[in-house]
Amino acid sequence: MSAAATTLKGTQPAPTNEGLEKSRSPLVEALLRLRKNKTAIAGLIIILIFLCMALFAPWLAPHDPIKQSLYSKLKPPIWDAKGTWEYVLGTDDFGRDLLSRIIYGARISMVVGVVSVSISLFFGTIAGAFAGFYGGKIDNVIMRFMDLLLAFPSILLAIVIVAFLGPSLRNAMIAIGVVSIPRYARLVRGSVLEEYSKDYVQAARALGARDGRLIFLHILPNCLAPLIVQTTLGFASAILEAAALSFLGLGAQPPTPEWGAMLANGRALILRAWWAVTFPGLMILFSVLGFNLLGDGLRDALDPRLRD
Repeated sequence: MSAAATTLKGTQPAPTNEGLEKSRSPLVEALLRLRKNKTAIAGLIIILIFLCMALFAPWLAPHDPIKQSLYSKLKPPIWDAKGTWEYVLGTDDFGRDLLSRIIYGARISMVVGVVSVSISLFFGTIAGAFAGFYGGKIDNVIMRFMDLLLAFPSILLAIVIVAFLGPSLRNAMIAIGVVSIPRYARLVRGSVLEEYSKDYVQAARALGARDGRLIFLHILPNCLAPLIVQTTLGFASAILEAAALSFLGLGAQPPTPEWGAMLANGRALILRAWWAVTFPGLMILFSVLGFNLLGDGLRDALDPRLRD
């Protein structure tokens, strides 16, 4: 009797680790894999540091970034023999505090990244989705135009666009966004072509779903993984290209504290004031490195073929 009762009351076995892993959503699995990637975490930390600099620049900067002082020009950093604590990273040839300009430069670089990537992501996604979904003449027209844009070096095409629109930070962001559109268009087109032949798309079409609903509610959500990776890497490219345009005098205009413009201003002082070019250059290096490391980690985490 007791044995039968025990059999009837039998307890279910505790869930194993394998069962828990199978029950996790793809997003949770991707986050767990990303957490194990040390280089991606390092990139994320670097990006968070720059984001904090951008968001809290008015409170972090010890001086006005555009205020000039001829009595304080070319002051060295504090660890130099003549350095003072008032200017931790020294000053430029106009007596402006370099640390304050670098902190405010992080705000400009983040804005450039957000605006230019948003432009290229929006138009590239729309163009690639329509090209992959409709195919035929629409595909040929859109992709031949993208091939035309890709035929020019990106920085050269950006210079041409800025020269036509006029030198300014706003026009530089537009130019960077335009030259990056083909990257997103080609990526989305390939993903849409892959998803279009799957059963869930055909089932939605059989149920009467219109083209817009199929594209934006069914297909594009399944193309997010490569888009997230490309967007992260796009931030690095945007910061680098914006710095290059500002260095050439086509981006941010004086006295805007932009890292590329600071490099251009300090290149003539490299032998007398090494700090005027070293610190802005390091900011560009680390910001680009942070986005590249995070982008590589996201690619590994979101790729289902790399699952353990």
